[in-house]
Amino acid sequence: MGRRKLPAVAPPMSLELDSKTMRAMVELATERLIRHTETLPDQPMHAVAGGKKLARALREPLPERGVPYERLLRLLFGRVIPASLNAASPGYLAYVPGGGLFHAAVADLIADATNRYVGMWQAAPGLVQLEQNVLDWFASMLGFPEGAGGLLTTGGSLATLVALVTARHERLPPEFQRGVLYVSEEVHHAITKSALVAGFLPERIRAIPTDERFRLRLDEVARAVEADRAAGLLPFALVGSAGTVNTGAVDDLHGLADLAASERLWLHVDAAYGGFFALTERGKRALAGIERADSVVLDPHKGLFLPYGTGSVIVRDRSALLRAHAVRAAYLPARSADDEAVDFCDLGPELSRDNRGLRVWLPLKMHGASAFRAALDEKLDLARLAFDALSNEPDVELAAPLELSLFAFRFRPSGSLATELELDVVNRRWLSAVNQRQRVLLTGTTLRGRFFLRFCVLSFRTHADRIAAALEDLRAELALVRAAFAARSP
Repeated sequence: MGRRKLPAVAPPMSLELDSKTMRAMVELATERLIRHTETLPDQPMHAVAGGKKLARALREPLPERGVPYERLLRLLFGRVIPASLNAASPGYLAYVPGGGLFHAAVADLIADATNRYVGMWQAAPGLVQLEQNVLDWFASMLGFPEGAGGLLTTGGSLATLVALVTARHERLPPEFQRGVLYVSEEVHHAITKSALVAGFLPERIRAIPTDERFRLRLDEVARAVEADRAAGLLPFALVGSAGTVNTGAVDDLHGLADLAASERLWLHVDAAYGGFFALTERGKRALAGIERADSVVLDPHKGLFLPYGTGSVIVRDRSALLRAHAVRAAYLPARSADDEAVDFCDLGPELSRDNRGLRVWLPLKMHGASAFRAALDEKLDLARLAFDALSNEPDVELAAPLELSLFAFRFRPSGSLATELELDVVNRRWLSAVNQRQRVLLTGTTLRGRFFLRFCVLSFRTHADRIAAALEDLRAELALVRAAFAARSP
Protein backbone atom coordinates (compact mmCIF):
# COMPACT_ATOMS: atom_id res chain seq x y z
CA MET A 1 0.00 0.00 0.00
CA GLY A 2 1.60 3.22 -1.18
CA ARG A 3 2.02 6.35 0.87
CA ARG A 4 -0.82 8.78 0.45
CA LYS A 5 -0.03 12.09 -1.12
CA LEU A 6 -1.37 15.22 0.50
CA PRO A 7 -3.61 17.22 -1.80
CA ALA A 8 -1.98 20.21 -3.40
CA VAL A 9 -2.83 23.42 -1.54
CA ALA A 10 -2.19 26.75 -3.16
CA PRO A 11 -0.27 29.11 -0.87
CA PRO A 12 -2.36 32.00 0.40
CA MET A 13 -1.71 35.54 -0.62
CA SER A 14 1.20 36.45 1.63
CA LEU A 15 0.64 38.63 4.68
CA GLU A 16 4.40 38.72 5.21
CA LEU A 17 6.02 42.03 4.34
CA ASP A 18 9.54 42.39 3.01
CA SER A 19 12.03 44.69 4.68
CA LYS A 20 11.61 47.44 2.08
CA THR A 21 7.83 47.56 2.57
CA MET A 22 8.07 47.49 6.36
CA ARG A 23 10.57 50.33 6.35
CA ALA A 24 8.44 52.38 3.96
CA MET A 25 5.30 51.85 6.05
CA VAL A 26 7.00 52.99 9.23
CA GLU A 27 8.65 55.97 7.54
CA LEU A 28 5.43 57.18 5.92
CA ALA A 29 3.54 56.84 9.20
CA THR A 30 6.35 58.58 11.06
CA GLU A 31 6.25 61.55 8.68
CA ARG A 32 2.54 61.93 9.26
CA LEU A 33 2.83 61.52 13.02
CA ILE A 34 5.63 64.05 13.39
CA ARG A 35 3.74 66.59 11.30
CA HIS A 36 0.62 65.93 13.37
CA THR A 37 2.48 66.29 16.67
CA GLU A 38 4.36 69.45 15.67
CA THR A 39 1.14 71.19 14.58
CA LEU A 40 -0.91 70.20 17.65
CA PRO A 41 -0.80 73.71 19.19
CA ASP A 42 -2.35 75.18 16.03
CA GLN A 43 -4.98 72.53 15.40
CA PRO A 44 -8.63 73.18 16.31
CA MET A 45 -9.58 72.17 19.83
CA HIS A 46 -12.69 70.37 18.62
CA ALA A 47 -13.99 69.38 15.20
CA VAL A 48 -16.85 66.98 15.81
CA ALA A 49 -19.55 68.94 13.98
CA GLY A 50 -20.81 66.76 11.15
CA GLY A 51 -19.56 63.65 12.89
CA LYS A 52 -22.69 61.64 12.13
CA LYS A 53 -22.37 62.38 8.42
CA LEU A 54 -18.71 61.34 8.45
CA ALA A 55 -19.45 58.14 10.37
CA ARG A 56 -22.15 57.17 7.89
CA ALA A 57 -19.78 57.83 4.98
CA LEU A 58 -17.20 55.48 6.56
CA ARG A 59 -19.56 52.50 6.84
CA GLU A 60 -18.63 49.67 4.48
CA PRO A 61 -18.83 45.89 4.15
CA LEU A 62 -15.83 43.65 4.72
CA PRO A 63 -13.35 44.55 1.94
CA GLU A 64 -12.40 41.70 -0.36
CA ARG A 65 -9.48 43.46 -1.99
CA GLY A 66 -6.82 45.65 -0.47
CA VAL A 67 -6.38 49.42 -0.69
CA PRO A 68 -2.99 51.14 -1.11
CA TYR A 69 -1.42 52.04 2.23
CA GLU A 70 -0.80 55.67 1.25
CA ARG A 71 -4.48 56.14 0.50
CA LEU A 72 -5.40 54.75 3.92
CA LEU A 73 -3.00 57.16 5.61
CA ARG A 74 -4.60 60.04 3.73
CA LEU A 75 -8.02 58.91 4.94
CA LEU A 76 -6.89 58.61 8.55
CA PHE A 77 -4.97 61.86 8.84
CA GLY A 78 -7.09 63.83 6.40
CA ARG A 79 -10.62 62.98 7.54
CA VAL A 80 -10.89 60.52 10.42
CA ILE A 81 -8.43 61.70 13.08
CA PRO A 82 -9.15 65.46 12.76
CA ALA A 83 -12.89 64.89 13.42
CA SER A 84 -12.46 64.66 17.19
CA LEU A 85 -11.73 66.46 20.42
CA ASN A 86 -8.06 67.40 20.33
CA ALA A 87 -7.15 65.66 23.59
CA ALA A 88 -3.40 65.86 22.88
CA SER A 89 -3.44 69.65 22.49
CA PRO A 90 -1.84 71.98 25.05
CA GLY A 91 -5.20 73.73 25.20
CA TYR A 92 -7.10 70.64 26.31
CA LEU A 93 -8.29 71.55 29.79
CA ALA A 94 -11.40 69.39 29.58
CA TYR A 95 -12.39 66.23 31.46
CA VAL A 96 -9.02 64.84 32.66
CA PRO A 97 -6.42 65.19 29.89
CA GLY A 98 -4.42 62.22 28.62
CA GLY A 99 -1.12 63.46 27.25
CA GLY A 100 -0.07 60.80 24.78
CA LEU A 101 3.74 60.80 25.09
CA PHE A 102 5.37 59.94 21.75
CA HIS A 103 7.87 57.72 23.55
CA ALA A 104 5.03 55.45 24.64
CA ALA A 105 3.84 55.10 21.05
CA VAL A 106 7.33 53.95 20.05
CA ALA A 107 7.31 51.49 22.96
CA ASP A 108 3.96 50.15 21.74
CA LEU A 109 5.38 49.70 18.24
CA ILE A 110 8.21 47.62 19.70
CA ALA A 111 5.85 45.65 21.95
CA ASP A 112 3.32 44.98 19.19
CA ALA A 113 5.86 44.08 16.52
CA THR A 114 7.80 41.68 18.75
CA ASN A 115 4.46 40.36 20.05
CA ARG A 116 5.66 38.63 23.20
CA TYR A 117 3.16 37.18 25.64
CA VAL A 118 3.53 38.70 29.11
CA GLY A 119 0.55 37.19 30.92
CA MET A 120 2.86 34.59 32.46
CA TRP A 121 6.40 35.01 33.72
CA GLN A 122 7.69 31.86 32.02
CA ALA A 123 6.75 33.16 28.56
CA ALA A 124 8.85 36.37 28.77
CA PRO A 125 10.65 36.72 32.10
CA GLY A 126 12.59 39.84 31.14
CA LEU A 127 9.58 41.74 29.85
CA VAL A 128 7.48 40.66 32.82
CA GLN A 129 10.20 41.92 35.14
CA LEU A 130 10.27 45.33 33.43
CA GLU A 131 6.52 45.61 33.96
CA GLN A 132 6.92 44.45 37.54
CA ASN A 133 9.53 47.17 38.05
CA VAL A 134 6.95 49.75 36.97
CA LEU A 135 4.41 48.41 39.47
CA ASP A 136 7.03 48.38 42.23
CA TRP A 137 7.81 52.04 41.44
CA PHE A 138 4.13 52.91 41.78
CA ALA A 139 3.84 51.07 45.10
CA SER A 140 6.95 52.81 46.42
CA MET A 141 5.64 56.20 45.33
CA LEU A 142 2.46 55.56 47.34
CA GLY A 143 4.44 54.52 50.40
CA PHE A 144 3.15 50.94 50.35
CA PRO A 145 5.06 48.28 52.30
CA GLU A 146 7.03 45.26 51.11
CA GLY A 147 4.65 42.69 49.66
CA ALA A 148 2.53 45.20 47.79
CA GLY A 149 1.86 44.59 44.13
CA GLY A 150 -0.49 45.27 41.33
CA LEU A 151 -1.46 45.16 37.71
CA LEU A 152 -1.41 47.39 34.66
CA THR A 153 -4.86 47.53 33.09
CA THR A 154 -6.65 49.20 30.20
CA GLY A 155 -7.72 52.04 32.47
CA GLY A 156 -9.21 53.02 35.79
CA SER A 157 -12.48 51.20 35.17
CA LEU A 158 -10.93 47.74 34.86
CA ALA A 159 -8.49 48.56 37.66
CA THR A 160 -11.43 49.47 39.91
CA LEU A 161 -13.23 46.24 39.06
CA VAL A 162 -10.13 44.25 40.00
CA ALA A 163 -9.89 46.13 43.32
CA LEU A 164 -13.56 45.65 44.23
CA VAL A 165 -13.56 41.94 43.35
CA THR A 166 -10.48 41.55 45.53
CA ALA A 167 -12.13 43.44 48.38
CA ARG A 168 -15.25 41.29 48.03
CA HIS A 169 -13.17 38.12 48.20
CA GLU A 170 -11.19 39.32 51.22
CA ARG A 171 -14.03 40.78 53.29
CA LEU A 172 -17.22 38.92 52.38
CA PRO A 173 -18.47 35.31 52.34
CA PRO A 174 -19.22 33.58 49.02
CA GLU A 175 -22.86 34.67 49.33
CA PHE A 176 -21.94 38.31 49.23
CA GLN A 177 -25.23 40.03 48.31
CA ARG A 178 -25.59 41.47 51.81
CA GLY A 179 -22.30 43.30 51.40
CA VAL A 180 -22.46 47.11 51.44
CA LEU A 181 -20.05 49.50 49.73
CA TYR A 182 -19.71 53.13 50.93
CA VAL A 183 -18.83 55.82 48.40
CA SER A 184 -18.99 59.60 48.15
CA GLU A 185 -21.82 61.32 46.31
CA GLU A 186 -18.95 62.75 44.22
CA VAL A 187 -17.59 59.30 43.37
CA HIS A 188 -16.50 58.55 39.81
CA HIS A 189 -19.10 56.51 37.97
CA ALA A 190 -16.47 53.79 37.36
CA ILE A 191 -16.79 52.82 41.04
CA THR A 192 -20.55 52.39 40.81
CA LYS A 193 -20.34 50.57 37.50
CA SER A 194 -17.63 48.22 38.77
CA ALA A 195 -19.66 47.40 41.87
CA LEU A 196 -22.65 46.52 39.69
CA VAL A 197 -20.51 44.40 37.35
CA ALA A 198 -19.02 42.68 40.41
CA GLY A 199 -22.51 41.53 41.34
CA PHE A 200 -23.67 44.04 43.94
CA LEU A 201 -27.21 45.36 43.91
CA PRO A 202 -27.67 49.12 43.39
CA GLU A 203 -29.24 49.44 46.83
CA ARG A 204 -26.06 48.04 48.40
CA ILE A 205 -24.01 51.01 47.12
CA ARG A 206 -24.30 53.82 49.66
CA ALA A 207 -23.71 57.33 48.27
CA ILE A 208 -22.63 59.36 51.33
CA PRO A 209 -23.05 63.17 51.47
CA THR A 210 -20.06 65.49 51.22
CA ASP A 211 -19.09 68.61 53.14
CA GLU A 212 -18.78 72.18 51.84
CA ARG A 213 -15.51 71.23 50.11
CA PHE A 214 -17.09 68.18 48.46
CA ARG A 215 -15.17 65.76 50.69
CA LEU A 216 -16.72 62.57 52.03
CA ARG A 217 -18.25 63.12 55.48
CA LEU A 218 -16.83 60.63 57.97
CA ASP A 219 -19.65 61.09 60.45
CA GLU A 220 -22.20 60.15 57.78
CA VAL A 221 -20.20 57.05 56.85
CA ALA A 222 -20.07 55.94 60.50
CA ARG A 223 -23.83 56.42 60.88
CA ALA A 224 -24.54 54.45 57.69
CA VAL A 225 -22.28 51.57 58.75
CA GLU A 226 -23.95 51.36 62.15
CA ALA A 227 -27.43 51.36 60.61
CA ASP A 228 -26.52 48.71 58.04
CA ARG A 229 -25.03 46.39 60.66
CA ALA A 230 -28.15 46.79 62.76
CA ALA A 231 -30.21 45.80 59.71
CA GLY A 232 -28.23 42.57 59.30
CA LEU A 233 -26.17 43.76 56.33
CA LEU A 234 -22.39 43.37 55.90
CA PRO A 235 -20.43 46.61 55.48
CA PHE A 236 -17.21 45.61 53.72
CA ALA A 237 -15.57 48.44 51.77
CA LEU A 238 -15.11 52.20 51.87
CA VAL A 239 -14.03 54.26 48.84
CA GLY A 240 -12.16 57.55 49.15
CA SER A 241 -11.17 59.97 46.42
CA ALA A 242 -7.73 61.43 45.82
CA GLY A 243 -8.96 64.08 43.42
CA THR A 244 -12.59 63.95 42.29
CA VAL A 245 -13.43 64.64 38.66
CA ASN A 246 -15.93 67.39 39.49
CA THR A 247 -13.89 69.65 41.76
CA GLY A 248 -10.56 67.91 42.38
CA ALA A 249 -11.52 67.32 46.01
CA VAL A 250 -9.29 65.07 48.13
CA ASP A 251 -11.01 63.23 50.95
CA ASP A 252 -9.57 63.06 54.46
CA LEU A 253 -7.60 59.90 53.75
CA HIS A 254 -6.18 59.52 57.26
CA GLY A 255 -9.68 59.88 58.67
CA LEU A 256 -11.01 57.31 56.22
CA ALA A 257 -8.18 54.93 57.11
CA ASP A 258 -8.95 55.26 60.84
CA LEU A 259 -12.63 54.61 60.21
CA ALA A 260 -11.94 51.65 57.91
CA ALA A 261 -9.62 50.10 60.49
CA SER A 262 -12.12 50.48 63.34
CA GLU A 263 -15.00 49.09 61.25
CA ARG A 264 -12.95 46.35 59.53
CA LEU A 265 -13.62 47.81 56.07
CA TRP A 266 -11.45 47.46 52.97
CA LEU A 267 -10.23 50.97 52.12
CA HIS A 268 -10.01 51.67 48.41
CA VAL A 269 -8.75 55.02 47.11
CA ASP A 270 -9.66 56.27 43.66
CA ALA A 271 -6.52 58.17 42.68
CA ALA A 272 -6.95 57.72 38.94
CA TYR A 273 -6.67 61.46 38.39
CA GLY A 274 -4.66 62.70 41.35
CA GLY A 275 -2.44 59.83 42.44
CA PHE A 276 0.72 60.63 40.52
CA PHE A 277 0.95 64.03 42.20
CA ALA A 278 2.41 61.92 45.02
CA LEU A 279 5.67 62.27 43.07
CA THR A 280 5.75 65.93 44.18
CA GLU A 281 6.13 67.35 47.67
CA ARG A 282 2.86 69.30 47.46
CA GLY A 283 1.07 66.24 46.14
CA LYS A 284 2.38 64.08 48.99
CA ARG A 285 0.98 66.54 51.51
CA ALA A 286 -2.39 66.71 49.75
CA LEU A 287 -2.62 62.91 49.53
CA ALA A 288 -1.41 62.13 53.05
CA GLY A 289 -2.94 58.88 54.25
CA ILE A 290 -3.09 57.20 50.83
CA GLU A 291 -0.30 54.90 52.01
CA ARG A 292 -2.77 53.32 54.45
CA ALA A 293 -5.20 52.15 51.76
CA ASP A 294 -5.77 48.50 50.94
CA SER A 295 -5.97 49.29 47.22
CA VAL A 296 -5.39 52.32 45.01
CA VAL A 297 -6.24 52.97 41.38
CA LEU A 298 -3.81 55.12 39.39
CA ASP A 299 -4.11 56.10 35.72
CA PRO A 300 -0.72 56.56 34.03
CA HIS A 301 -2.65 57.85 31.01
CA LYS A 302 -3.51 60.83 33.19
CA GLY A 303 -0.79 61.73 35.68
CA LEU A 304 2.12 60.22 33.71
CA PHE A 305 0.87 61.67 30.40
CA LEU A 306 0.73 58.30 28.63
CA PRO A 307 -1.69 57.30 25.84
CA TYR A 308 -5.22 56.31 26.72
CA GLY A 309 -5.55 52.66 27.68
CA THR A 310 -3.02 52.64 30.54
CA GLY A 311 -4.41 52.19 34.03
CA SER A 312 -3.23 50.40 37.14
CA VAL A 313 -4.31 49.00 40.47
CA ILE A 314 -1.92 48.71 43.41
CA VAL A 315 -2.83 46.52 46.39
CA ARG A 316 -1.17 46.54 49.81
CA ASP A 317 -1.02 42.73 49.82
CA ARG A 318 -0.34 41.31 46.36
CA SER A 319 -1.37 37.84 47.50
CA ALA A 320 -4.94 39.17 47.89
CA LEU A 321 -5.04 39.64 44.11
CA LEU A 322 -3.86 36.07 43.70
CA ARG A 323 -6.50 34.69 46.04
CA ALA A 324 -9.27 36.55 44.22
CA HIS A 325 -8.29 35.88 40.60
CA ALA A 326 -6.00 32.86 40.19
CA VAL A 327 -7.46 29.97 38.20
CA ARG A 328 -5.42 27.10 36.78
CA ALA A 329 -5.89 24.92 33.71
CA ALA A 330 -4.10 21.79 32.48
CA TYR A 331 -2.78 23.51 29.38
CA LEU A 332 -1.10 26.30 31.37
CA PRO A 333 2.38 26.03 32.87
CA ALA A 334 2.52 25.34 36.58
CA ARG A 335 2.60 28.42 38.77
CA SER A 336 6.08 29.26 40.01
CA ALA A 337 6.74 28.81 43.71
CA ASP A 338 9.03 31.84 43.52
CA ASP A 339 7.20 34.98 44.66
CA GLU A 340 9.39 37.07 42.36
CA ALA A 341 8.11 35.23 39.27
CA VAL A 342 4.79 37.03 38.79
CA ASP A 343 2.08 35.66 36.51
CA PHE A 344 -0.08 38.68 35.70
CA CYS A 345 -2.90 36.41 34.50
CA ASP A 346 -3.35 35.30 38.13
CA LEU A 347 -3.75 38.86 39.42
CA GLY A 348 -6.71 39.97 37.29
CA PRO A 349 -9.35 38.80 34.82
CA GLU A 350 -7.21 38.82 31.66
CA LEU A 351 -5.30 35.82 30.32
CA SER A 352 -4.48 37.44 26.99
CA ARG A 353 -3.22 40.98 27.36
CA ASP A 354 -0.95 43.37 25.52
CA ASN A 355 2.51 44.27 26.77
CA ARG A 356 1.56 47.46 28.65
CA GLY A 357 4.72 47.64 30.69
CA LEU A 358 6.98 48.97 27.94
CA ARG A 359 4.89 52.09 27.32
CA VAL A 360 5.39 53.07 30.98
CA TRP A 361 8.93 51.78 31.43
CA LEU A 362 10.53 53.42 28.35
CA PRO A 363 9.59 57.08 29.09
CA LEU A 364 10.48 56.70 32.78
CA LYS A 365 13.85 55.16 31.93
CA MET A 366 14.58 57.75 29.24
CA HIS A 367 13.83 60.79 31.42
CA GLY A 368 13.82 59.61 35.02
CA ALA A 369 11.19 60.43 37.61
CA SER A 370 12.58 63.95 38.05
CA ALA A 371 11.30 65.05 34.64
CA PHE A 372 7.78 63.83 35.45
CA ARG A 373 7.96 65.41 38.90
CA ALA A 374 8.91 68.76 37.36
CA ALA A 375 6.06 68.53 34.85
CA LEU A 376 3.54 67.73 37.58
CA ASP A 377 4.83 70.59 39.72
CA GLU A 378 4.33 72.89 36.74
CA LYS A 379 0.70 71.73 36.44
CA LEU A 380 0.12 72.56 40.11
CA ASP A 381 1.60 76.02 39.52
CA LEU A 382 -0.48 76.63 36.40
CA ALA A 383 -3.69 75.55 38.09
CA ARG A 384 -2.95 77.85 41.02
CA LEU A 385 -2.31 80.71 38.59
CA ALA A 386 -5.68 80.19 36.90
CA PHE A 387 -7.54 79.59 40.17
CA ASP A 388 -6.18 82.77 41.78
CA ALA A 389 -6.93 84.82 38.67
CA LEU A 390 -10.55 83.68 38.57
CA SER A 391 -11.00 84.05 42.33
CA ASN A 392 -10.10 87.74 41.92
CA GLU A 393 -12.58 88.18 39.08
CA PRO A 394 -15.83 89.90 40.15
CA ASP A 395 -18.98 87.79 39.81
CA VAL A 396 -17.07 84.52 39.62
CA GLU A 397 -17.79 81.86 42.24
CA LEU A 398 -15.27 79.07 42.95
CA ALA A 399 -16.92 75.83 43.99
CA ALA A 400 -14.21 74.76 46.45
CA PRO A 401 -10.58 75.46 47.38
CA LEU A 402 -7.92 74.23 44.96
CA GLU A 403 -6.41 70.90 46.04
CA LEU A 404 -4.43 69.73 43.00
CA SER A 405 -4.83 70.91 39.39
CA LEU A 406 -8.61 70.78 38.85
CA PHE A 407 -11.29 73.20 39.97
CA ALA A 408 -14.84 74.30 39.17
CA PHE A 409 -16.27 77.82 38.87
CA ARG A 410 -19.25 79.76 37.55
CA PHE A 411 -20.64 83.23 36.84
CA ARG A 412 -22.79 84.35 39.76
CA PRO A 413 -23.33 88.11 39.94
CA SER A 414 -23.51 89.47 43.47
CA GLY A 415 -26.89 90.79 44.51
CA SER A 416 -28.62 89.21 41.53
CA LEU A 417 -32.14 87.85 41.88
CA ALA A 418 -31.62 85.43 38.99
CA THR A 419 -32.84 81.89 39.50
CA GLU A 420 -30.44 78.95 39.48
CA LEU A 421 -31.96 77.84 36.18
CA GLU A 422 -31.23 81.22 34.63
CA LEU A 423 -27.66 81.11 35.93
CA ASP A 424 -27.21 77.63 34.48
CA VAL A 425 -28.24 78.88 31.03
CA VAL A 426 -25.85 81.83 31.24
CA ASN A 427 -22.93 79.65 32.38
CA ARG A 428 -23.53 77.12 29.61
CA ARG A 429 -23.39 79.98 27.13
CA TRP A 430 -20.18 81.24 28.70
CA LEU A 431 -18.60 77.81 28.36
CA SER A 432 -19.73 77.43 24.75
CA ALA A 433 -18.46 80.88 23.77
CA VAL A 434 -15.01 80.20 25.25
CA ASN A 435 -14.76 76.85 23.47
CA GLN A 436 -15.84 78.36 20.15
CA ARG A 437 -12.67 80.47 20.18
CA GLN A 438 -10.78 77.18 19.62
CA ARG A 439 -7.76 78.03 21.79
CA VAL A 440 -8.77 75.93 24.80
CA LEU A 441 -11.42 73.34 25.55
CA LEU A 442 -13.21 73.34 28.89
CA THR A 443 -16.05 71.15 30.09
CA GLY A 444 -18.81 71.62 32.62
CA THR A 445 -20.41 69.66 35.41
CA THR A 446 -23.31 69.84 37.84
CA LEU A 447 -22.70 70.33 41.56
CA ARG A 448 -25.71 70.00 43.84
CA GLY A 449 -28.00 70.87 40.98
CA ARG A 450 -26.01 73.88 39.73
CA PHE A 451 -23.98 74.09 36.52
CA PHE A 452 -20.26 74.89 36.83
CA LEU A 453 -17.39 75.18 34.37
CA ARG A 454 -14.37 72.95 34.99
CA PHE A 455 -10.69 73.72 34.51
CA CYS A 456 -8.24 70.79 34.56
CA VAL A 457 -4.52 71.20 33.90
CA LEU A 458 -2.77 67.87 33.31
CA SER A 459 -1.12 67.79 29.88
CA PHE A 460 2.66 67.84 29.67
CA ARG A 461 2.21 70.17 26.67
CA THR A 462 0.24 72.79 28.63
CA HIS A 463 2.37 75.72 29.71
CA ALA A 464 1.87 79.31 30.93
CA ASP A 465 1.10 80.69 27.46
CA ARG A 466 -1.96 78.46 27.08
CA ILE A 467 -3.22 79.30 30.56
CA ALA A 468 -2.88 82.98 29.66
CA ALA A 469 -4.93 82.33 26.52
CA ALA A 470 -7.58 80.51 28.55
CA LEU A 471 -7.87 83.39 31.02
CA GLU A 472 -7.98 85.91 28.20
CA ASP A 473 -10.84 84.07 26.50
CA LEU A 474 -12.69 83.54 29.77
CA ARG A 475 -12.45 87.23 30.65
CA ALA A 476 -13.43 88.42 27.19
CA GLU A 477 -16.53 86.25 27.10
CA LEU A 478 -17.31 87.02 30.75
CA ALA A 479 -17.47 90.71 29.88
CA LEU A 480 -20.08 89.93 27.24
CA VAL A 481 -21.97 87.72 29.70
CA ARG A 482 -22.00 90.51 32.28
CA ALA A 483 -23.21 93.04 29.75
CA ALA A 484 -25.97 90.78 28.48
CA PHE A 485 -27.01 89.89 32.00
CA ALA A 486 -27.09 93.55 33.08
CA ALA A 487 -29.16 94.48 30.03
CA ARG A 488 -31.85 91.97 30.90
CA SER A 489 -32.11 93.04 34.54
CA PRO A 490 -35.00 95.40 35.47
